[in-house]
Formats: sequence, structure tokens, C-alpha cells
Amino acid sequence: MKTGERIKLLREEAGLSQLDLSKLIHINNSVLSRIESGKRPVEDHELKTIADYFNVDADFLIGRKDVQRVDNENKDYIDHTLGWTEEEKQIAEAVIQTLRQLKSQTDKEK
Repeated sequence: MKTGERIKLLREEAGLSQLDLSKLIHINNSVLSRIESGKRPVEDHELKTIADYFNVDADFLIGRKDVQRVDNENKDYIDHTLGWTEEEKQIAEAVIQTLRQLKSQTDKEK
């Protein structure tokens, strides 16, 4: 998946039109359209702005990582390109949370 496709995916997941996102991040709508379609490379400052807006790692946007987001509890969300279903993601998240709780209990006992 290319950078523009990842940006489009995030935008659509957020329920935003190109015009909405372009206004929110102060990028010309035609520039955003060309970035998403792969007709124009994303510049560094635009990449940072978009990554900050969606709270994602810029490495995800450029395809160097398959991890999409890290929230306040440091939970990683698996990128759609890995083919995981929503149910599989929820199961994985539940397993991770259980392991964290067990580790926390073990640390307290020490």
C-alpha cells in the first residue's frame, strides 16, 4: 500500500472528505487529491502534519511499518494490509490486555 492510499484509508476511516481533511490540516484540496492518487509525492512537512492529525507514526504512512496507531495506553492497531478481520484484531487486543494484566500482577508480587 502506498503513502497516498494509506492517507486515503485513514481519511475514510475518520469519515472525512478530501475537502474536510484539507481544511483541517491546511493543505490545498487539489494537493491532497494528487497525494492520495499517487500523482504527487507528499512533502516532509505535509507528512508530519498528516501523521500528527491522525495520531499515527509517519513510518506507517510511508509503508515502513504495519502498525497504524498507538493510543494513550500504547495499544497498537494492526494495519488492514495484513488481512486481519475486525474479530481477529479484537481477540488479539484482548490477549494483549490479559498479558499486560498478568505481567502487572507478577511485577507487584516481586
